[in-house]
Amino acid sequence: MAVSILSVARTLGRISGWSLSNLELQKMSYMAEMIHLGKTGGSELCREDFEAWDNGPVVPLLYRTAKSFGSKPVRDVFPTSYLVPGTSEYDSVATGYNLLKDKNPGQMVAITHRRDGAWAKRYRPGAKGIVIPKSLILEEYRTRMRG
Repeated sequence: MAVSILSVARTLGRISGWSLSNLELQKMSYMAEMIHLGKTGGSELCREDFEAWDNGPVVPLLYRTAKSFGSKPVRDVFPTSYLVPGTSEYDSVATGYNLLKDKNPGQMVAITHRRDGAWAKRYRPGAKGIVIPKSLILEEYRTRMRG
């Protein structure tokens, strides 16, 4: 069952000890979405869509909620519940966090800007509002797993 991006972000915040910036929340949420799509055969993690922005895949609702923090760690400003440990949704979020937790923001951008990835296929410089279809994110997962 798809959940709110704000629940994903709140869970990432808790897992990280509230140490993640808006950019890091976006990147980890995107990886969690990709992992969830891949492991469930296409079931989405987030109800909201990612868009192809200049800095990579972004969910506008999450961006607006966390933008006042700039590049500083985002505090618990999310009016949603945490994901429940042991669920497939939580496991996808935790896996996304663990894959990227030791990467700096520049490395995270490089990972989500993969040349043959979903973001790159939809990105238009300076444009916002260009949705990255979940089917392309699933395709990226499958490509990453093959090689």
